[in-house]
Formats: sequence, C-alpha cells, structure tokens
Amino acid sequence: MTTASKITLARVALIPVYMLLMYLSGGQSGPMMWIALVVFIFASATDFVDGYIARHYNQVSDFGKFLDPLADKLLVLSCMAIFVEWGMMPAWALMIVLTREFAVSGLRMVASGTGTVIAAGWSGKVKTASTMVGLCVMMAFPTAKIMGTVVTWIIVLTTLYSGAEYFANNWSCLNLKK
Repeated sequence: MTTASKITLARVALIPVYMLLMYLSGGQSGPMMWIALVVFIFASATDFVDGYIARHYNQVSDFGKFLDPLADKLLVLSCMAIFVEWGMMPAWALMIVLTREFAVSGLRMVASGTGTVIAAGWSGKVKTASTMVGLCVMMAFPTAKIMGTVVTWIIVLTTLYSGAEYFANNWSCLNLKK
C-alpha cells in the first residue's frame, strides 16, 4: 500500500472521531466543537497531501483513485448530516449534494465501461474546497444562522454547477442513441 493511500485511509479513520467530537459538542461553540473543527481541517488537508504525494512520488493507484474521492464524500457528508440533524442546514441541500455525487459517480462508471476516464474537473475541485471551507466556517460560528444560510447556498450552487459541467462535458459517454 502506498503512502498516499495510507494517508487517505487515515482520513477515513478520522471521520468517526470527528463525528464523536461533534456530538459531544452538542452543536455549541466550545472546546469539543473547536477540537472537532481541528480534526475536520486536518482530515480535509490530508486530501491535498495524499494527492500531492501520489502525483509527486508516482504513487497513483487504482485503490487511491477509488478511495480518495470516497473519503472526501464521507467526510463532507458526515458533517452535513450532523448539521441537518441539528437544524443548521436544510435536508434538501444535503439531498442535492448526495444526488450530484451519485450522478457523477454513475457517469464515471458508465464512461469507464467504454474505456473513458473522467478526470476531476476544475469546478469539482472548487466545489470540494468551498464546501470544506464553508463547513469549517459553520463549525467555527455554529449560532450564526445567516452565515450558515450563505454557506449552504455556496455549497448548493457549486455542487449544481460542477454536476452540470460534468454532464455537459461528458454527455456523449451516456450514448443515449442505443
């Protein structure tokens, strides 16, 4: 197993730690929320670190290609699910993110069946980064409802845009004429 894949696995292992800390915080600003925020930031940063190591040290692997985006989705969705449970984010926003993730994953599976690899696009990277930063802001200021609403809309809009871009750029992979 490569170093990059080990870092990605560490990110996955941090998710239950993060969730436990969030639940212990009770959604209130305080030591547990701040520790949860630090864990979330650290886990988010490993996304950039493992990608750098994989590319820089030629450690790109099929396992890493599978696990890295899955780890990102699990980390972000675990945070969003907690925010929905606490009433800090509407469930429809989480459903938009889930729908986009399933749709893009499905598109990638169909494309891979034809030998086409759909690489992560610029808008997908912007979506991931803005989502992670936005969720950090919501953890730092859990009682700022207006800020939570702004973050939610940024997440929704970048999610919709990046999903639309993936489909617009790769529509031919669906081969709808058959």
